[in-house]
Amino acid sequence: MSTTEEKMKPKVVVAPYGNPARSLAGRAISRRQALGLAGSALAGVAALASMPKTTLAQSSAAVVESRADVPSPLTYNGQGTFGRLFPRLPAFASDSPEVRANLLELGKREGIMDAEDPPPPANPLTPNPNNPDNPNLTAGITFLGQFLDHDITFDPTSSLQSQVDPATIPNFRTPAFDLDSVYGSGRRASPHLYDRTSPDGIKHLIDAGWPKDVPRTSQNIAIIGDPRNDENLIVSKLHLAFLKFHNAVVDEVMSGGATNPTWVFDEAQRLVRWHYQWIILNEFLPKTVGQELVDSVLTNGRRFYKPRGVPFIPVEFSVAAYRFGHSQVRPGYIANFSGDNGQPFLKHIFDKTANHNGPDPDDLSGGSRAPRRFVDWQTFFNVGPTPPGHENLGASPKPNKRIDTKLSSPLFELPFGPPNDPQTLAQRNLLRHLTFGLPSGQQVAKAMKIEPLTPDDLSDLQPLGFDGQTPLWFYILKEAELQADGLMLGAVGGRIVAEVFIGLLQSDPASYLRQNPNWKPDLGQNQTFEMADLLRFAGVV
Repeated sequence: MSTTEEKMKPKVVVAPYGNPARSLAGRAISRRQALGLAGSALAGVAALASMPKTTLAQSSAAVVESRADVPSPLTYNGQGTFGRLFPRLPAFASDSPEVRANLLELGKREGIMDAEDPPPPANPLTPNPNNPDNPNLTAGITFLGQFLDHDITFDPTSSLQSQVDPATIPNFRTPAFDLDSVYGSGRRASPHLYDRTSPDGIKHLIDAGWPKDVPRTSQNIAIIGDPRNDENLIVSKLHLAFLKFHNAVVDEVMSGGATNPTWVFDEAQRLVRWHYQWIILNEFLPKTVGQELVDSVLTNGRRFYKPRGVPFIPVEFSVAAYRFGHSQVRPGYIANFSGDNGQPFLKHIFDKTANHNGPDPDDLSGGSRAPRRFVDWQTFFNVGPTPPGHENLGASPKPNKRIDTKLSSPLFELPFGPPNDPQTLAQRNLLRHLTFGLPSGQQVAKAMKIEPLTPDDLSDLQPLGFDGQTPLWFYILKEAELQADGLMLGAVGGRIVAEVFIGLLQSDPASYLRQNPNWKPDLGQNQTFEMADLLRFAGVV
């Protein structure tokens, strides 16, 4: 929260960034009682806003202003940009036609990164020894990771065709886990995201006619804070779950007797953000980099991600390390168990032969609305077993894929993207290393004082000349494969992801790590909270 906002926020009985159930001089009361007391206290303060300016000028009371009317807390002096963790390291290779050709060769369909999964109409659940499962992570973690990425980075302006300085590329997301991809610019600047039938628009808009889909225009364009959260069916419905989570938290706050819409919205938004941040720090990050590394960064501090002033997103993170999730994507998923004419809606994540101009393509791509296009979350998180009668589909939830140098085959024939860009995700990722002049994995490892992988470890790249100076993204995938058996990130990738995630939380003045690092979740069980709890509280399972 900015200094100006902090001054505007009234001092009430319930500390706005504490645990309401432990307020009132330490006397234990229920959360609903606390919220009701706070709402009553704020009702009087809010009334000041309707007083004439002359009267207000004579009053010592602070004017209450909703955070819906002011920018997100980390916009500071305008839009943020990208940057570098290791600005003194040279690029892994010069941008030449030969290097570009070799990168395209490395990332091509049926190349060494293609897992060669059976194409449609084959069953996408068919085991493939070339694309092994990760028994430690459920399939939903992949899409939670995508959702997190869309909350902190958005670069719609850079090109794969020419080199750019990351410091000149605007980031169209705030560098904070503040859910601006969900809240937009607030109720005043993004009124299309909010339900005007709720008091002062404090709830997110849900289409009553299609409650299992995000709101859409008549042309099926998703009415959401970030268009990328409609790239596929699963992340679209995850976004819907967050909309419903906010609305359920609004109901929870109001159930305590709070009536002032401004305070109800602010308190609900704080609870939503803090529970979301708890999931990041206590579920997603430990499963991705290991609890030991998370504890080390929290205890001993960050060694490499140390922004001065405004936080930034390093390209070593956004272009390389955090793209590990592409290796976790399965060829296809059981979206639901009954939507396809009473049968499971089981399809490939993308199918280039599907009609993506129609209302209901025969894959799990986004941008469409049809009765079968909804999600049963059993496939993705620990919210319940496979429904009776579908035992032939195996246990739920499904695992995601291991972090290695193999990507599921549908990612090599994407049905979306700029027409002049390659249609394989691997090629796009690799070409961005030239666009941003990323250092090699070996250079980054040495800068971190980590023993780098050897040319023998990367012998598959020898014919392309990348075994000694390896594109950072490929290096991080291979490192995870060799050091952690693909179950989580290795030393270089894990350190980059852990430091940036924790750094963004520690740099956000409104995060729970800054406001109250000893805070525990209010909305789950036994002072903990995971994605399964969020889905249940949102009422989507």
